[in-house]
Amino acid sequence: MNYILKDENAQYFECGFSCDNAIFLRLGSEAFFITDARYVHEASMCIKNASVLEGDRRDLLKTVRLLIRKGGIKTLCYNPSEWTVDAYARLSEKVRITFQKKPNFSQQKRMIKRSDELELLRQAALFGKEAFECFGSFLNAQGVGIDEVRAHFEAEMIFKRYGELGLSFSPIVAFDENAAKPHALPTQKRLQKGSLVLLDAGVMYQRYCSDRTRTSSFEQVLVFEKEQYFSDALKQKVYDTVLLAQEAAIKAIKVGVRAKQIDQAARDVIDKTGFGEYFIHSTGHGVGLDIHELPIIGARSETIIEENMVFTIEPGIYLPDCFGVRIEDTVIVRENGAEVIG
Repeated sequence: MNYILKDENAQYFECGFSCDNAIFLRLGSEAFFITDARYVHEASMCIKNASVLEGDRRDLLKTVRLLIRKGGIKTLCYNPSEWTVDAYARLSEKVRITFQKKPNFSQQKRMIKRSDELELLRQAALFGKEAFECFGSFLNAQGVGIDEVRAHFEAEMIFKRYGELGLSFSPIVAFDENAAKPHALPTQKRLQKGSLVLLDAGVMYQRYCSDRTRTSSFEQVLVFEKEQYFSDALKQKVYDTVLLAQEAAIKAIKVGVRAKQIDQAARDVIDKTGFGEYFIHSTGHGVGLDIHELPIIGARSETIIEENMVFTIEPGIYLPDCFGVRIEDTVIVRENGAEVIG
C-alpha cells in the first residue's frame, strides 16, 4: 500500500523517529522520511528503514510531489484528519493520481500491540501507579487546605518525576462537586477532611502512555486503592456501583466479543441502580503511542476484540453540582481474559 503520514506518532511507529516538521511517505517497497535541515542529522542516526531526505523547510510537499511523480504510482492513501484543506490542495497540485481517504488507518494498524510495545505499556503503567502513591502521600502530608490549582501543579511534577518522564495528558485533579465534570479543570476549590478526590493521570515512557483513574475518600488517610469507605451513604452507593460496573466490564473482556458488549456490561450495572443517565461517556478507549487510540469501547463499537489489544475500562457516574466517581484501569487482552496493568 502507498501511503503518506503527517501525524508524529504514526511516523514514529513506522520508522522510530518523528519531529514537528516531517512527512513519512511509503511508495511500494520504498519509504522516505522528508524533513528540513534542522532534523536531518538526527533522523539519519535514528531511522534505519527509510531514506531521510532534506526538503524545503517551508514546503516539504515539493519533495513529496516529486517523489510521487517519479514513483509512477496510481493511488496514495492518506488520513484526512491529518490534513488541512490548504495542505491537501498543495499535496494534490499537479499530481495525477487517486488519493484514497483512509481515516485512522495508522491507528488501525496499531490496535494489536507487539510484545515490545506491551512491555513498554506495562512499564508506563507501573510508573503511573507509583506516581499515584506519591501524590497520595503528598496530599496526606500537605494537602489539607490547598486548592485544585496547586494540587494540579504538584501532580504534574510528581507524574513527570521532575523531568524523567512525560505526561500522557494534563492530570485531572478534582475535589467534591468539581469531580462531577469528567474532564474537570482545576479551580480554587480547597481540599478538606471529608472531601472526595478524583485523580485521572498517566505518564509517557519511551513514547508509550499510561492511563488510570481513582476516586478516593479523604475522611481519614487518603489512599488511591479500589477499596474506599465514605461516611456519606449516597457517595458510598455511587462508588460501589461504579466499582461493580468496572468489574463486570473487565469480566466481559474475551477474545471474539464485540467492544459494545463490554460497554454494555458496565452500563447494565449502572442502569439497574438508577444512575444510567449519569454515565455520560464510553467505557473505554485504546492506549498506546496516543493516549486515545482504537479500539473504542463504546455502545456503538462493532470492533471484534483480539488478543494483545490494549484499552481502558473506566465507567463513571457524575451527579451535577454534587460529586462524581470514575474508576479506570488499563488492560491487555489475553487468550483467557484481561490482564489489568494499572
